[in-house]
Amino acid sequence: MIQIGSCYGLRMIKTQPRWLNDSELRLWSAFSETEARLTRYVAKQISDEGSVGQVQYDILARLSEVPGGVRRMNELADALITSPSGLSYQITQLEKAGLVTRTASNDDQRGIDVGLTQAGRRVVQRTAPGHVAAVREAFLDQLNATERKTLTAVFERLRIHLLALEDEQQ
Repeated sequence: MIQIGSCYGLRMIKTQPRWLNDSELRLWSAFSETEARLTRYVAKQISDEGSVGQVQYDILARLSEVPGGVRRMNELADALITSPSGLSYQITQLEKAGLVTRTASNDDQRGIDVGLTQAGRRVVQRTAPGHVAAVREAFLDQLNATERKTLTAVFERLRIHLLALEDEQQ
């Protein structure tokens, strides 16, 4: 139901929310709980084997994926879907542990480059096998090929939609 009224000369549209029906609520609840449990399961494996938390491992892993192990700080924040300040805190902790370096970018002195050290690379090498095993055990191996293909298509479409929504908010 849409109600149109005015407030201080501006037209305001009030809409009732489209409440979730039983099957939609079941889907949302299953997704939400599963995502939280999966994240917790994988994070425990990382902390048990890697001596770093999940966010820090994600930073190290993202750095290990690029040639030279160096990325711009803002690109890393975008890739990890985190705020620059939150990333800066984690980078500081990793820097203190000798796992990354932080330097002014050669391309743009306003930019900051984050580089993976040899010690950081060793953490990734030590942790990655168990991380992959946990992802397989808790997620991938529970799905058949058709389900994996379907979920990939669904999540890729949702990612594109969410990126568009984020762009609209900026």
